[in-house]
Amino acid sequence: MRPRIALVLLAAGATACFPFRHGPKAPAPASNPALSVDSLWSRAQHEFNRGHWGKAQRLFERIAPVLTPADPRYLQLHFFQGEILLVQGNQLQAVREFRRVADEQPDSPLAPDALLRAGDAYADLWRRAELDPTYGETAKTVYEEVVSRYGGTPSAGRASLRLAALNEKFAEKEYRSAVFYFRFKAYDSAILMLRSVIATYPKATIVPAALERLVRAYQILEYKEDVKETCAYIAQYHPDPRGPARLCPKATDSGSGSASDRDNTHTHTHTSH
Repeated sequence: MRPRIALVLLAAGATACFPFRHGPKAPAPASNPALSVDSLWSRAQHEFNRGHWGKAQRLFERIAPVLTPADPRYLQLHFFQGEILLVQGNQLQAVREFRRVADEQPDSPLAPDALLRAGDAYADLWRRAELDPTYGETAKTVYEEVVSRYGGTPSAGRASLRLAALNEKFAEKEYRSAVFYFRFKAYDSAILMLRSVIATYPKATIVPAALERLVRAYQILEYKEDVKETCAYIAQYHPDPRGPARLCPKATDSGSGSASDRDNTHTHTHTSH
């Protein structure tokens, strides 16, 4: 009797462990991948607009594998990812995302802005004029590409403004090098650099200071003809008497100027009163 009872109990237990024997399993609800992507996209945009960069980035990364280049959100996703990486300080990774937008579909409405932002990412890596300007030079090249490829667009206009700002930094960097040589009395080297600043970046705000240093160097070395030529340039383009023009001999002055003029230029000559 005992073996039969054991078999009955075992059969009952097996039946309890496999409920599907009582009927077919209910089908799983049908999934909708498109609805899932749309939902994730809305959430990602929401987090991006709120400045929650990490959350937005994770959501965009979930969406990226299922978006094809034919999807209108494909370029937007890479643009958003570029913006997030730039904010997070990953400038070179941001460049790759922005260039992907501009290069894969150059006729896209997003392409001009993406190329501009690639230039911004490079420019962000050159924050101080005295540092290595390699990234600044690369930024300049990218901004020039924006102007060339997308001339007449708002992006090209902004790129022109960025170029002007970069030129200010380039001029400042070269001027600082000239001042270094000037302070150590390497006047000829300083003159070459100062002339380069004035010729290469004539609209830079540092130019009046460069002209002033240039006149002083010429006066120290007693290069009278160079003083005369430089002062003629100053009279035409920078006539403000409070600027470098104050160092130039007046029309009624003889020789290299009055005693006060020479004192102001720190020359080593002495004048009797």
